[in-house]
Amino acid sequence: MSTCATASRLLTEPLAGTAATAPTWLLLEQPGPWGTDALTSSHLDPAVGRALDAAAEGTGVRIALIRRPGRHADCHEPATQRVFVAHTAPGRSWIRTTGVTDPARLADLGFAALGAGEHGGLWEPYTGDPLALVCTNGKRDRCCALLGRPLAAELTASGGLEVWEVTHIGGHRFAPTLFVLPYGYAYGRATAHGVKNALAAARDGRIAIEDCRGRSAWERPAQAADLAVRELTGEEGADALDVLRTEGAAPLWCVTVGHTDGRAWRVTVAQGAAEPPRPESCGRALGSPARMDVLSIDRLSSSDAALPPAARAGSSLTLSVSRPS
Repeated sequence: MSTCATASRLLTEPLAGTAATAPTWLLLEQPGPWGTDALTSSHLDPAVGRALDAAAEGTGVRIALIRRPGRHADCHEPATQRVFVAHTAPGRSWIRTTGVTDPARLADLGFAALGAGEHGGLWEPYTGDPLALVCTNGKRDRCCALLGRPLAAELTASGGLEVWEVTHIGGHRFAPTLFVLPYGYAYGRATAHGVKNALAAARDGRIAIEDCRGRSAWERPAQAADLAVRELTGEEGADALDVLRTEGAAPLWCVTVGHTDGRAWRVTVAQGAAEPPRPESCGRALGSPARMDVLSIDRLSSSDAALPPAARAGSSLTLSVSRPS
C-alpha cells in the first residue's frame, strides 16, 4: 500500500499554506523513544508533559520534543536537557536557550507573554547557526521515520549544521518535513541539498522558497499569500514582508502583504479540496485535505494599503494571477 507521503508526492499536492500555525515554539530536549503523543509518551514524566500542554493551551506557544540524530532507543535521561524558545514573527524573531535539570519548572514560564513575542530577558540569547528541525516521529506517522531519520542522519554526517530531530511539525504526507528557526518557515519533501540551501539562506537573513510550506507565525491563507508575493517579486529578505491584515473567512480571504519599503499587495486566497482523495496520514481513511490556492495578486498604492477593501475600489493594479494547478 502506498504511504501518505508517496501519494501526496505523486499527486503533486501543493505545499504552500500548509505549515503548522504557532508564533512561538518551545523545544525541550528529550532523548529516547517517542510515542504518538510525545509529551505524555516518552521518557519525559507524563505528569510534566500534561502540565506543559495545559500551560501552553491558547497562548500561541507550541511545544515539541527534540533530540540529536542517531541511536536513541535506550538513551538514559541526560543530567541537563537543552531548551529553546523561539518567536517567529517578522522583524522580531528571536531564540532564547538554556539547560534544565527539572523540566517541570518550565510549566511556570509566562506562556502568554512568550506567545505574544515577549521573552522579558528569559535565559540566554541563542546566537548559533539556524536550527534545522526534522520530524522523525514514526509512532505518529511511519513516513516521518522512514524519510525523516535518514535525512537527519545525512545532514548531521555532513557537519557544520545545527540539526535536531523533532516530534511533530505537522504535515506527515509531506515527509520528510523540515522546520527552520529563527524565522519559522516550514518545508516539505525535503532533501539534503534543499535543507542546506534553506539553512544557508536563513544564516544570511534570507528565505529560500523552494519546497516551502509557509511561515508558522501566520494562519494558512497568509502563509500562501506571503509565498506568492515572494515568488512574484523575488524578495528573499526574511523580515522584508509582513502580513498587515487578513480579511474574510473560508473559503475565500483577502490578505494584505506589506513590504518594509512601503509597497503592498492584496492577495486573494481560496480554500479548495485536494483531489483525488488521498491519506492525510498513513493508516487513515482517504480524504481531501484543504489546499490554499492564490487566485490573484493586486499591487496597492501606499495609501490603499491602510484602507479597508470597500474603500480601495478601482485603485489597485492586478499584477498577476496564479491559477490552481
